[in-house]
Amino acid sequence: MSKQVDRNFLKTLTPLNGLKPENQQDLATKTHIQALGAGRYIFKQGDADKRTIYVVNGEVELRSGDDVVRTIKAGTSEARHPLAPQIPRQVSARAKTDIEYLAIDSDLLDIMLTWDQTGAFEVGEIAVEEESEDGDWMTMMLQTKAFHKVPPANIQAMFMRMEPVHKKPNDPIIKQGEDGDYFYIMTEGTAIVTRQTPTGQEIKLAELSVGDSFGEEALISDAKRNANVTMTTKGMLMRLSKDDFNKLLNEPMLNWVEYTQAQKIIEDGGQWLDVRLPGEFEDNHQQNALNIPLQFMRLKLSQLDEEMPYVVCCDTGRRSSAAAYILSERGYHASVLKGGLSSVPQ
Repeated sequence: MSKQVDRNFLKTLTPLNGLKPENQQDLATKTHIQALGAGRYIFKQGDADKRTIYVVNGEVELRSGDDVVRTIKAGTSEARHPLAPQIPRQVSARAKTDIEYLAIDSDLLDIMLTWDQTGAFEVGEIAVEEESEDGDWMTMMLQTKAFHKVPPANIQAMFMRMEPVHKKPNDPIIKQGEDGDYFYIMTEGTAIVTRQTPTGQEIKLAELSVGDSFGEEALISDAKRNANVTMTTKGMLMRLSKDDFNKLLNEPMLNWVEYTQAQKIIEDGGQWLDVRLPGEFEDNHQQNALNIPLQFMRLKLSQLDEEMPYVVCCDTGRRSSAAAYILSERGYHASVLKGGLSSVPQ
């Protein structure tokens, strides 16, 4: 038997308290509180089910074999965090008393968190050291650090596969809430980036002109568009499909590492860069890790050392891959922890 969860309760849980109110409400409609009798198991050691679980009422024992490692009681500070989030499960979770618990699809939660944290920074403006006098957008792109790591054959294939799109003033290019489908580069004209708030207010985020690119973060994180992009003049864009973008641009720029490789980078003078929310970071993190949540990455780049090798991490690798792309695009040395912290043995 299950019952609907209250959004106000979700606001007390980490990292759910980092979701925007509309996404908390959406999650509340998709989630139910479930009951379980004393002595029964929520999950067992070694299970690989992708569920994020919280104790709502009662007490739960975390067990390794026959030994009780810890007891989590509803309403305590520990209960605000997920039960044993590592996958596969490092311990079993057994109801010490009759309990109520909340189980959320981990992939859904991770996508929501990524969506929220990339939405306000949907637009990735390409920094150009010297603008070409003739406005050649290809030259402008190839001058950026983003393309220094991409093999020449990939760049050639990218230009061959790009499609031109002609637009008139006020024509929409990207609509908030839609699935990410293309990576765009402005080749003629100008556009405006706006975001609609839950109250219906439209906020201006940025202006785009020749050489600016946008749309990549939604493709990397597999999230919905969180901004509108609308032409302000007549113009033209070149677009690259999601599959081509990931194969030709995203994959070459991301350096995935296993945990043992990550440890070697740290031992050799690198640093962990954790892009989860502060509440998630406080619950558990790698030693001496730096915490910059994904949504603040663009704003806090000046705090990072351009010579430092960073290992970027989150729960699963979804948010950290989006952050690593931002860093690599700007010339930082960034590797991504494969599988995220959830796959790391405690």
